[in-house]
Amino acid sequence: MSNRKRPLEGIRVIELGQLLAGPFTGSMLAYFGAEVIKVEPPNGGDPIRGWREVQNGTSLWWHSLGRNKKCVTIDLNVEQGRQLVRQLIDTADVLVENFRPGVMEKWGLGPEAIKQTNPGIIYTRISGYGQDGPNSVKPGYASVCEGYSGFRYVNGFENQPPVRPNLSIGDTIAAIHAALGVALAIIERSNNDAGEGQVIDVALYESMFNLMEAVIPEYDGAGIIREPSGTTVTGIVPTNTYRCRNNKYVVIGGNGDGIFKRLMIAAGHPEMADNPAMANNTGRVMHKVEIDNALAKWCLDNDANTIIDILETERVPVGPIYNVEDMINDEHYQARGMFEQVEIDGQPLKIPAMLPKLKSTPGQTTWSGPALGSHNDEVFGDILGLTPEALEQLKTEAVISHR
Repeated sequence: MSNRKRPLEGIRVIELGQLLAGPFTGSMLAYFGAEVIKVEPPNGGDPIRGWREVQNGTSLWWHSLGRNKKCVTIDLNVEQGRQLVRQLIDTADVLVENFRPGVMEKWGLGPEAIKQTNPGIIYTRISGYGQDGPNSVKPGYASVCEGYSGFRYVNGFENQPPVRPNLSIGDTIAAIHAALGVALAIIERSNNDAGEGQVIDVALYESMFNLMEAVIPEYDGAGIIREPSGTTVTGIVPTNTYRCRNNKYVVIGGNGDGIFKRLMIAAGHPEMADNPAMANNTGRVMHKVEIDNALAKWCLDNDANTIIDILETERVPVGPIYNVEDMINDEHYQARGMFEQVEIDGQPLKIPAMLPKLKSTPGQTTWSGPALGSHNDEVFGDILGLTPEALEQLKTEAVISHR
């Protein structure tokens, strides 16, 4: 076991904002060692505490999303609360906020104000459309931004409404971009003589736009608009999802030339394997329907495990479509340490490990998402030096909660 520190140990992060993009950024930073102080409103805290499956008054999701964070409560709607946050920010290396553009400036907490007393701050801003531009004032929900980014357009079936994954992927992808930006800015700060921080401006729509591969050059260079293609990928054949006899699905990626030959022989179609018209991807694209129909029939005639066993033997990329029960029970997931266990009210609860994997300085879950305001006394007392009497006064005035 390495005794090297996790990469972000010694970095203090103040997390402002609610729901997913900002908090998931904080989760990633905390997992890799940062001291993340999450600021929540005294009345109810982050709404995700009450979202989806709730047990004993707390969302199961919260135990994962809030991991490793020190949770404090501050009412940002009152001047005294904003001054308290300002004091916290002045002790920090990084600020993460995902309010609507202009809100932090209205509170006197914008980057220009903060850098007057903390020039080294890495001020990380996450919003729907970015901090400037004509759309910056619009509400930036992930669902809308995924559509605006172009992602939703290519995600679906021809002549049907675009579909979304049953996840807030725009928020999560934006958070990953924000965490990457923080890491880059920390490196840059260590290399500039003044030790100055900088502003990181992450937009949800731009984070999703960053996933769009060749869509832009294909349109600009060839006038091609990438259309939705259901379970396939435009211009690559065969790569598709097929239903099997036992109503399970498999994904088959047989688009390499040699792989295609092995696939079609295994599927009982040597005539396709040896057909010169299908010997390369360009030809296979022209025969897409014929190839897919043959593979679809073969899969329907067999159970998913049979298909997987045959193709793995033939070194053809193939795999199942997993639900969460399949993942939990899978030995590879388990061997790779993809689940961590915390204890909630004496009961074990699995939460997902976070990535990437660092061999010598891995991230870890130290504690699960804590109760609202559970670190008020520690943070305000130890970090800001407030006396017990001052803390009691803040609680009496409802600036912080009575936790």
